[in-house]
Amino acid sequence: MTAEQNKPGPTVPAAHDGILAQKEESASSGGLPFSGWTPFIAGALSGLLLRLMFSGSPGSALSAMAAGFVWFAPFAVGAITVYAAERQKRRSFAYYLFAPTLATFVFVLGSLVILIEGLICAIVILPMFSLLGMLGGLVMGLVCRLTNWPKQAVYSIAALPLLVAMAFPQNQVQRMGSVERSVLIQATPAEVWRQINDARGIKPAEVQHAWAYRIGVPLPVSGITTHTAEGPIRKSTWGKGVHFDEVIRQWEPQRHVRWTYRFAEDSFPAGALDDHVKVGGTYFDLRDTSYTLTPEEGGTRLHIRVSYRISTDFDAYANWVAQRLLGNFSEVILDMYKARSEHTGDAALS
Repeated sequence: MTAEQNKPGPTVPAAHDGILAQKEESASSGGLPFSGWTPFIAGALSGLLLRLMFSGSPGSALSAMAAGFVWFAPFAVGAITVYAAERQKRRSFAYYLFAPTLATFVFVLGSLVILIEGLICAIVILPMFSLLGMLGGLVMGLVCRLTNWPKQAVYSIAALPLLVAMAFPQNQVQRMGSVERSVLIQATPAEVWRQINDARGIKPAEVQHAWAYRIGVPLPVSGITTHTAEGPIRKSTWGKGVHFDEVIRQWEPQRHVRWTYRFAEDSFPAGALDDHVKVGGTYFDLRDTSYTLTPEEGGTRLHIRVSYRISTDFDAYANWVAQRLLGNFSEVILDMYKARSEHTGDAALS
């Protein structure tokens, strides 16, 4: 061996070593500076694609409220997100939960941006979708760790929403529920009764702290009882042009009133409410509302009962949401009548 051959090669600076290491790491993770976001994008896009597929009419197999989409689309989003991430490198169990949650959020946000979903539906369904996405991510993570067929598994999971939709028609079973609340009002039954039947000029500040209104439900403007040939009817108007009749079925002045709801073709103008949560629609309806007034020491006990109907493929969750939204709505309405009745009573005494 010659001296020339034994001569050492040029020294590579330490900084250059770091650059080479970064390039190798970049190559192993996809070779793109934004490759860390690739799994989230893949998961979110898969969800949007499924949402576009499930754009059928209410009650159809490809409705966005069908079991195939509601239960298995977010599950597929989570699984696809984790599969795309595991192709880059091994991920932690925390990642299996966090990444699907973010991808699901982006998927729901994307459905709002491209105007195929409404704000109310998006907010209401996001908690459920996030949990199902985490479950799909965890299942896919275990498949990647414990088996040699993650690709076959993710293909099967991605097809589940459509397979379930074809195999199981949408559930049309009706589930009835009700909420009840009460408040003590320092006013006479006559004054409380008047406020219920002549609620004019409702200001946003009186009711806007109700959760339903914060997520996009139009604010009530007035509720006025009028006497007609068919009996007393309470005319209710809300923001965004919403209006409907509350047909009074039981009428005991200063004691009890109960009404059912009657909607016209133009009761809910386009864009006033999401189709999936429209009152009187395929999936949700208010059956009746009643107020009972009971004299008590110090004033009047006002009791409200609101009954409703839900018809979905996820009734347990839908009922949980309805109980909280309608319960909170009832509390806010009672507080409004309390404030109005007590304020009028104070003014009368002064």
